[in-house]
Amino acid sequence: MRSFICLLFIALGSPALAQELVSNRPRDIVFQGVNVIPMDRERVIENQTVVTRNGKITAVGNAANTKFSKDALLVEAKGKYLLPGWAEMHAHVPPIDDIEPMKEVLMLYLTNGITTIRGMLGHPRHLELRSKINNGDILGPHFYATGPSFNGQSVKTAERGAEMVREQKAAGYDFLKLHPGLTNQTFPAIARTAQEVGIPFVGHVSFNVGVWRAIDAKYSSIDHLDGFVEAITPGVDTLAEQETGLFASWIAYRADASQIPKLVKGLRENRVRVVPTQALAERWLSPLTADAFINDPEMKYMKPQDVQNWVKTKNNYNSNPNFSKEHAEKLIQIRRQLIAECQKNGVELLLGSDAPQIFNVPGFSIHHEMKYMVDAGLTPYETLRTGTVNVASYLNKPDAGTIKVGNVADLVLLNGNPLNDINQTRNIEGVMMGTNWLSKGYIQQTLKKLEKQ
Repeated sequence: MRSFICLLFIALGSPALAQELVSNRPRDIVFQGVNVIPMDRERVIENQTVVTRNGKITAVGNAANTKFSKDALLVEAKGKYLLPGWAEMHAHVPPIDDIEPMKEVLMLYLTNGITTIRGMLGHPRHLELRSKINNGDILGPHFYATGPSFNGQSVKTAERGAEMVREQKAAGYDFLKLHPGLTNQTFPAIARTAQEVGIPFVGHVSFNVGVWRAIDAKYSSIDHLDGFVEAITPGVDTLAEQETGLFASWIAYRADASQIPKLVKGLRENRVRVVPTQALAERWLSPLTADAFINDPEMKYMKPQDVQNWVKTKNNYNSNPNFSKEHAEKLIQIRRQLIAECQKNGVELLLGSDAPQIFNVPGFSIHHEMKYMVDAGLTPYETLRTGTVNVASYLNKPDAGTIKVGNVADLVLLNGNPLNDINQTRNIEGVMMGTNWLSKGYIQQTLKKLEKQ
C-alpha cells in the first residue's frame, strides 16, 4: 500500500470535500454516476458507482446495489468516463544521479493519465527510483527500468556483451535496452545470454543485424518500427547505413508494400511486440516544419534551450540534401501502413511515443501518439487497448488493463468519450494512482509548478 500523502483538490462535490488529505489509512474513494469504459470489449456501461479501497477496485455497479463506507471520499462523476490508466512503453527518465528532475518527469506522465512507464535509457539511480515508487516514498507511475545502453561503443566484443547482460540481470533491471551499433558478432552473444539468464531485450535494431535476425532472436519488443522499412525496401543490402537515413527516411519512398505480410507474419509467429513511437516520426521526420510544433502549449514544460535544440534538429533534417517533402510523406504513409497491418494481423502493439524527444513532451506526447495511431487506421478502442489491455498482457499483470472488481485502481477520469473521439484522452478530470486521487485542481496546480517557460 502506498504511504505517500497527497493533497487533493476535489473539483466537484460538496464544499466540505474541497481539500482532502489522503494517506495510507483505509478509505473508500468512490466515483458516482460515472460511465465506465471497462476495456474488456468495446462498450460503455453508463451511470455506475465505482468503489476503490487500498489501491484496488472493490465494487462496480448501480448506485442502489453498491455499498461503501460512510467516510468515503466521493467524486461526483456524472456524465464523465472512467477507464484504465495508460502506459508509456517508450518513456525516458533522466539518466542522472539527481533524483529530483526524475520526479518532475514522473509527474508530467502521471498528470496526463499515464499510470505505467517503461524507462528506455537506464541508470543505476533508476533502480532506487523504482523502489521508492513501489514503497510509496515517491508518487509516480509504475516504473519498469531498462539498463544502460547496449551499443557500438559500450559493446565492442561478444564477451563484453555477454558480461553486460549478466551484470544488468544481477543489478535487477527489468529489460535490456539495445541501441544502434551492434554487430553480427556482439548481438548474438547478447541475445543468447539474455535468454540464458532470463531478461528480455528491447529497443532499436542495429543496421548490421537487421530485423530478420532480430525477429529470429525473439526481441521482446521492437521500438520505432526500427528496421521495418529497410526490410521491405529492395536493394538495401547494397547501401551503407548512412545512405538509408534515420529509420530509413531517405529510402522509404522505394519501399515495397507487398513485402509487409511476410514481415508481419514473422513478428506475429515469434510474439515480438511493436512500440511504434509514431509521434516521433510524425513530428520529426514528416514534411512539416518546426513552426507546426513549436507553439504547442506543452512546450512550456520544457527548458527553452531544449526546445531550441529540437528546432535546430528539425531544421537540419528538413534542410538535408536527401530530404524532399514527397519522400518524407512517403515515409509517414508506409509507417502508417505498417502499423495498420500489424493491428489487422495479430501483432500486439504497445503504446509508446519516445519522450522527451523532438517535440515530444513527456506525458503530452502519448495523446499525440494515440491520435496518430487512429490516423494510421486503428479505431479509438483498438488504440486504447495498446496502452491498457495489451500492456497488461505483455507485463503479465492479470489485475491490470481493465476495470473490474479486484483489479488495480489505476484509472483516468475523462470529460468526454474517447471511443467517439480519441482527442478526448486530453480532456482529463482526474487520475487515480493506487490509493491516490489526483483531481483536476491538483493536476492544474502541479503542472503550473512544472512550467519552465
